[in-house]
Amino acid sequence: KERAEHIMLIDLERNDLGRICRPGTVKVEELMAVESYAHVHHIESTVVGELRDDVDPVDVIRALFPGGTITGCPKVRCMEIIAELEGVGRGAYTGAIGYLNHDGDMDLNILIRSLVWDGKALHLRAGAGIVADSEPEAELVETRAKARGLLRGLGVGSG
Repeated sequence: KERAEHIMLIDLERNDLGRICRPGTVKVEELMAVESYAHVHHIESTVVGELRDDVDPVDVIRALFPGGTITGCPKVRCMEIIAELEGVGRGAYTGAIGYLNHDGDMDLNILIRSLVWDGKALHLRAGAGIVADSEPEAELVETRAKARGLLRGLGVGSG
């Protein structure tokens, strides 16, 4: 399931980059490397491309956000389904934070497993990717594992 999900995400990113990059320059530099953390293991890949000369930072943001790693595929229909099922906006969760310099350099990160303080309460959201082969119980276990590190850091989580 994880492999199928990851390949779908790589294809999404290649497609999104293909809209703003020079033809033939989009490529996968690193495929399915395993990155281990205290509570989870992530499969990571690096997809790169050379931007066309007519592309500016706003074009890049429009092409790449919301991230396909968050929405799934097909992107627009998945966003509609997410909105229907969740019924409430996600706020900062799965949005982005980063910087954009005056020279056009930027670095953005999708906010997952992040804490948000709204002035009254601290909010934590976590999730898992769903594909045709997904098993609901396994997705719940994955979601809990992803949240566990932040909860432990707050002194709230156990096990």
